[in-house]
Amino acid sequence: MATKTITFDPDSGVPYGLNLTMYGGSDFAVNINVKTTSNGNFDLTDYSGSAAMSKSVAVGATLGITSSFTVGFTSAYDGQMKISLGSTDTRGTTEGRYMYDILVSSGSTTYTLANGNIYVYNPVSSAP
Repeated sequence: MATKTITFDPDSGVPYGLNLTMYGGSDFAVNINVKTTSNGNFDLTDYSGSAAMSKSVAVGATLGITSSFTVGFTSAYDGQMKISLGSTDTRGTTEGRYMYDILVSSGSTTYTLANGNIYVYNPVSSAP
C-alpha cells in the first residue's frame, strides 16, 4: 500500500496534484499524510471525506463519476487518511486514464485536498 505525503494550504484554494496507479482486479489503497505549509500535521478531526474518479475521454472531458472511493481517517488529528477500492470494484474498471479528487468537509466548508490522474492497468493474464 502506497503512502503519499501532501502539503495543503486552505488559504490558497489549490489542491495538491498527485498522480496514482491502480491495477484491475487488485485491492487499491493509498495512505495520505496531510501536512500544513509549515510541515505540521493538518488536523482533520472535525472533517468528513469523499473521493471519486471519472474516466477521462479527452483533455478536460470526463464521463461522470465512475467509482467512489472509501475514505477513512486513520488518525484525523495527525492528518492521516486512506482512500481505497476493493478488488471487486477495480476488476470492473476498464484500462485507461481517469481523473480523481479528494474532498474534505467541515460544516459548510469544503476543500479539495488533492486531485490528479489515476492510470488503471488491467492484467494480461491471471495466475492459475
